[in-house]
Amino acid sequence: MSNRRDILIEQATDWALEHGLVGLSLRPMAAAIGTSDRMLIYHLGSKEQLIVEILRCSTARSARELHSLPASASPRQAVFDQWRLRTTKHQSQCERLYVEASILGLFGEQPYVDEVSAMVLVWLEAVRQHLVSSGVTDQRSLEIAELVEAAFMGFELDRPLGAEEPVGLAALAQAVDLLAHAD
Repeated sequence: MSNRRDILIEQATDWALEHGLVGLSLRPMAAAIGTSDRMLIYHLGSKEQLIVEILRCSTARSARELHSLPASASPRQAVFDQWRLRTTKHQSQCERLYVEASILGLFGEQPYVDEVSAMVLVWLEAVRQHLVSSGVTDQRSLEIAELVEAAFMGFELDRPLGAEEPVGLAALAQAVDLLAHAD
C-alpha cells in the first residue's frame, strides 16, 4: 500500500468492520482514522465510492482468509472447516457488512444494489475453490458452493438467537458429502 487513498480505504474498512455501515457518517469515521471528511471525499470522490471501496476491501480480506484455509480431509469436513472460519471475529464482522449491504440493496439503495452481486461472486468463488481442494469435483463445485453459501447465510441470520454450531450444520455436511460423491 503505497498511496494515501489505499491507506484510507484500509482504515475506513477497519472502522466499518467495527461500527457497521447503517447510519454511516463521514465525520466520525474520518476523525477516528485521523483525517477529515473532506480528505475522504478528495481521495475517494464521494461517500458512495468510499462505501464501494469498503465493501470491496472487506470482501477481498474475507476471501483471502478462505483461500488460505488448508484443504480439508473431505467435502464433509470442508463444511465444518468453513463454518469454523466463518464464525471467527473478523469473518463475522465481514459477514455483518455483507448483510447490511444486502438489506440496503433490497431497498434499492445504491451503491449496495450493484456491489452485493459482485461481493457474492468473489465469496462464492472462494467457497468453491476450497471445496474443490477438499475433494469436490470441479463439475459439481458451483452447485455445492451455492448450497453451502445459502445454508450458511441462513445459519448466520439465526446465529444471534442460538448456539455457535447450528443444528443443521451436520445435515449440511452430510448433504455436501453425498452430493460430492453422487454420479
